[in-house]
Amino acid sequence: MVARNPLFHGRWSVKKFQATVINDIWPEMIFFSLVATMVTLVSKMTETKLQFDTGLLTVLGTVLGLTISFRTSSAYERYQDGRKMWTSITIASRNLAQMIWIHIPTERPNGPSPLECAIEKKTMVNLVQAFSVACKHFLRGESGVYYQDLFPLICVLPRYASEAQTRDNMLPLWQASDDDETPWEPKFESQPPSRTATFRGANALNQTASLPENHVRDKTKKTFDPEQALPDLEAHRPLKPARDPPQTTFADYIPFLRLFKWIGRTVARRAKPRSEIERQAKLNRRMKDLCQSNVPLEIILFLSSYSAHVMKKGLVTPAIATGITANLTALQDTFQQLERIAYTPLPFAYQAHLRLSLWLYLFFLPFQIYAKFGYLTIPGTAFATFLLVGFLEIGQEIENPFNYDLNDLDLDGFCLSVQRELHEITAHTCPEPHTFVFSAWNQPFAPTDRRSAADLIAGGNNEYQNPESKEIQPGMASLRSTLVRNWKQVDRVTRDPKNSLR
Repeated sequence: MVARNPLFHGRWSVKKFQATVINDIWPEMIFFSLVATMVTLVSKMTETKLQFDTGLLTVLGTVLGLTISFRTSSAYERYQDGRKMWTSITIASRNLAQMIWIHIPTERPNGPSPLECAIEKKTMVNLVQAFSVACKHFLRGESGVYYQDLFPLICVLPRYASEAQTRDNMLPLWQASDDDETPWEPKFESQPPSRTATFRGANALNQTASLPENHVRDKTKKTFDPEQALPDLEAHRPLKPARDPPQTTFADYIPFLRLFKWIGRTVARRAKPRSEIERQAKLNRRMKDLCQSNVPLEIILFLSSYSAHVMKKGLVTPAIATGITANLTALQDTFQQLERIAYTPLPFAYQAHLRLSLWLYLFFLPFQIYAKFGYLTIPGTAFATFLLVGFLEIGQEIENPFNYDLNDLDLDGFCLSVQRELHEITAHTCPEPHTFVFSAWNQPFAPTDRRSAADLIAGGNNEYQNPESKEIQPGMASLRSTLVRNWKQVDRVTRDPKNSLR
């Protein structure tokens, strides 16, 4: 196994540079390098020697190094835990979708038609997909359900607890996501959406095939819009983008510019009319008073309600019912673990004390190494700053791996992976085994017996069926002998003589 070096693999780009911590630590590197330059020049050009005994450096350096190592290790552990939790969501979603799509019958006596049953099961599988998307937005602090990748999947869910369609009767999932600027109108629910995706069939495929080849290739190469795979519905309010990272400004690269940004924001706030300030304050108070809804939990409740429905109707066996309940519980437990990682940062006192201690250590470092290094004190201090502050910044950046930083987990990619796998599951047609087992393509007893299944069934006088055959053992005993010879031949052919362990 050969590991690729990420520094020299591929081309260097602005994005790869931004993924490092250099743009976060360069101000501290410059500051402490200037301190080292001041110490060196004063000691060289004047009679004053700015130097301390190195005993303090040895003691504090060891303690500080161990503390930074613990800080980075704890942050990386949270990063790995987040990745493991998302793997658990993927596995549980896949298992749950398989049980819903395959084990819940489509043909039910005295019940809905097969088409209605298929629509019912596919809708539930869409809710399984919506769970991972809702987890993504929840972990990023994006409340509500009005997103381009979430709303089309859950817009079918009921909005009111009863027929009284008032705001007081609205269910928590929708009431917590609504606002006063674009309130939900019951009449919108009774009207069909103005834009609905329909099945265009062979005509659309022929139109795509008639386009120039380079046109189709360029379009797929330059555009990436995974929301095109979702239902095309129009909401009563504008939907937020599926991915909305904060805009990068110069203040993110030059920290002291944040002071001017704060001053400009303060001046702009003071320049507003008093009526505008009061309106904004009133809106902020209203937003604080609004109830909050746990969207992933709401989706789990609907899936649990569906599992209770199929169990009550006797549509699944006890073993499958246990599996559905276990996977729903796994999704809920995993989401709770993700919430713990996202909303339990390291204590502020620990982070502040560690950073102040590191700054003091780097500030006094030139005074302790000048006597031994001379002019090398300047690059030595810069390198020490790069090393220690860099590890500290890495720990802080990966502490919460669910945001939009370049080093965070690719939550959008995870959700799209779940979407692809669920659609692959629902593409399975659940055929009867006899429709594909007894085929001319199937050689079940290879390599010893390379006859196809169709030949074995058609030939009624073969040794597996003819008990009067005297050449080899008749019937199932002959079949077992063939399987033993298969094992011997496969064991001999597949072993690599160059590697005795294989």
